[in-house]
Amino acid sequence: MSAAAGPAIAVDDLRVVYRTPMRRRRVVAVDGMSFRVERGEIFGFLGPNGAGKTTTMRILMGLVRATAGTCRVLGEVPTHRKTRHQLGFLPETPYFYDYLKVGELLDLAGRLHGLSRKDRARRAEELIERVGLDKARKVPMRKFSKGMLQRAGIAQALINDPALVVFDEPMSGLDPIGRKEVRDIIRDLGAAGKTVFFSTHILPDVESVCDRIAMVVRGKIRDVGEMSDLVESQLLGTEVTLRLGDADAADAAIDALEEHGPVLRRAGREVTFSLAAAADVDSFLARSRDLGASVVSVAPRQETLEDVFVRTAGANSVGGTFSA
Repeated sequence: MSAAAGPAIAVDDLRVVYRTPMRRRRVVAVDGMSFRVERGEIFGFLGPNGAGKTTTMRILMGLVRATAGTCRVLGEVPTHRKTRHQLGFLPETPYFYDYLKVGELLDLAGRLHGLSRKDRARRAEELIERVGLDKARKVPMRKFSKGMLQRAGIAQALINDPALVVFDEPMSGLDPIGRKEVRDIIRDLGAAGKTVFFSTHILPDVESVCDRIAMVVRGKIRDVGEMSDLVESQLLGTEVTLRLGDADAADAAIDALEEHGPVLRRAGREVTFSLAAAADVDSFLARSRDLGASVVSVAPRQETLEDVFVRTAGANSVGGTFSA
């Protein structure tokens, strides 16, 4: 198989061990990690803080040397000159020169990639509008919010029209509108045949854009595959929301109905009960009506990516949390 026909990223038995500066404590950051990212796919890299995601990405970018194992990026070692010109990278906490404007940043990034002046200007114009910074063209980046800096970082990662884009927490610091815009950019890149490899803590974003995902815990791959392979279609339970009568009647109804399942939440006269997967929902609804309640909604609860992560990581997580 030729390099061009191979995977975009190939990692085999990767291991990174380092010692802390003061106490010289030995830390295993990446522990025998192996995975593949195929060309043209959107691949999510998930795990709690400290799981080894950023270290792995830095190895793929040629910024950190592995203790053992191998990795290939677009068929070559990460430090290969040709490979670097086909990469776009957004680190978790990007830093840019304070007094540059976003157009100047993109011009600098384009020059580093060897783009002509005409191509730099054209790409910068396209990307500034694409990431929503057109109204901040004349503002020095020292005045940018965290979300604006994140948008600028995404733009510089795309200046060279890369074949492979690596984003470390691309939704960090963005509001819901910004997150949607980044998801749209990722989808557009995938539709254009680009490979996107990104890490995130925001699970709904992963579910909506990824072709495949990998879950990383304590430097090891715990699960990898398509969403349908990892998330089971089994029924976990049913949430039933009722609208109850006055306060006295509501309290009496709740006491009677809690034998079917606990109260999940209450907002005024509306109460949501959580029923087990094996519960007789019809019997619960009939009993509710007998007590004078009206049914607002009945929602079966299926397994989610968050459920999969909790099951997979469990007590092995290292203190990180996900945002749902």
